[in-house]
Amino acid sequence: MKRITIFGRSGCGFCTRAKEVCENKHEAGISQADLEKTVGKKVETLPQIFHGQEYIGGYTELDAFLKEKGIVPAA
Repeated sequence: MKRITIFGRSGCGFCTRAKEVCENKHEAGISQADLEKTVGKKVETLPQIFHGQEYIGGYTELDAFLKEKGIVPAA
């Protein structure tokens, strides 16, 4: 499986949950303008999640993606 990248912020429950589900221990900063350029649309919510270069969406879309791949997040 390709690497999953999560752009979020501390204090955001969905960001924290997405990171926990993926056991993502690496963090990198990105400006909102650069994130919008990468996503290709205005970013109003976090997290914004990618699988490799493929844009997945937010936490709800990550959950569906993982279930589709047979990787069901722990409750």
